[in-house]
Amino acid sequence: MEDKDSCNGVCEGCPSQEGCSGAPKPSRKGIKRIVAVGSGKGGVGKSSVSALLAVGLAKRGFSVGVMDADITGPSIPKLFGVDSRPSGNGEGKIIPPKTDRLGISIMSMNLLLDDPKAPVVWRGPLIGGVVQQFWNDVDWNGLDWLVVDLPPGTADAPLTVMQTVALDGMVIVSTPQELSALIVGKQARLAEMMNVPIMGMVENMSHVVCPHCGEELRVFGESHSDQIESNFGISTLARIPISSEIASLGDRGLIEDYDNLSLLNELVDGIV
Repeated sequence: MEDKDSCNGVCEGCPSQEGCSGAPKPSRKGIKRIVAVGSGKGGVGKSSVSALLAVGLAKRGFSVGVMDADITGPSIPKLFGVDSRPSGNGEGKIIPPKTDRLGISIMSMNLLLDDPKAPVVWRGPLIGGVVQQFWNDVDWNGLDWLVVDLPPGTADAPLTVMQTVALDGMVIVSTPQELSALIVGKQARLAEMMNVPIMGMVENMSHVVCPHCGEELRVFGESHSDQIESNFGISTLARIPISSEIASLGDRGLIEDYDNLSLLNELVDGIV
């Protein structure tokens, strides 16, 4: 990152511009609000939360798109049941396919591969280049909301998104374990370094609801969300239970059919 004390305020031609948190953001391309969904580690259900957030926004009547910036581990097309290739508009722009039910625009690396099951074995610069193309070359058509599903961690691809896309904020996804709470701190510090506001945290896999008595069982231990709020000032937007319904809908590409409006409203109310 560029040392602010040595910055002369002239970005054009600066050799440190790419890694500078103070560099000017690009145009918003007519998109009203842009939110990233990130996590400091994999396996916490970040893509599922991105999908549910997009569904909740679309069910509020907003026009919504999802940019799957997890280039080497794309999950968004599977969750939404989208397998159509993007098309061109004749003017050098890519038109992302839309979902059948709610008309959510989807852009993902998996939609560009001849074999969606093939691994993407690329180094950082190539991955960063694709992320930039998803922002610069895709016609997002003046959406109300764009949800950016970040790859886990704090390496090249998340940095590229934060430097390239005019983010309004970030939602951090965690799980109840103390280890995940520690990793949230890394993600929070990265967002702060890149001047990206944190809108809140979603605690995924928070509990299991007993189908017989309705008791909430904390299979991953007690929540550390209060500790996170105390340490980093990050409020909890929603607590998502381990749900066979969410898992089944995602596996079948039917995540748009999720109709727990109470949970969807918790997610959406925290950012709109």
